Amino acid sequence: MKKLYTATVVNTGGRDGGQSQATDGSFTVRIAPPGSAEAQEAQSTNPEQLFAAGYSACFNGALRLALKQAGVRFQESKVTVTVDLLQDDGGFSLSVDIAVAIDGFSQAENQKYADVAHTICPYSKAVQGNIPVTVRGT
Repeated sequence: MKKLYTATVVNTGGRDGGQSQATDGSFTVRIAPPGSAEAQEAQSTNPEQLFAAGYSACFNGALRLALKQAGVRFQESKVTVTVDLLQDDGGFSLSVDIAVAIDGFSQAENQKYADVAHTICPYSKAVQGNIPVTVRGT
């Protein structure tokens, strides 16, 4: 395997009033629990939002690649990723819902290319068999 890119982010303080910073200096973000006063006051985010942001961008890139490889012309694609933080018997887990919409495409066509993207996306590969992921063409 050929390494294409490495990203490193350091967190201090965890989920409760912590901070995450990219080692290349490209961003720093405050981390706070979902729905907390600190999250609203400090313009913070949480790990689930960051995961959803990364997954949606990656999945949309995979979708665009799938469309290009199929020789399909399109204007715009939209990928909405919803990440749920769940409490289970062993502590906590995640589930993911991915909704895909391609301008001018039917629900069936959206589903077809979403399914292909799901086989290409590195995030999808990383979580496969580990957490439930639903992929829906809308």
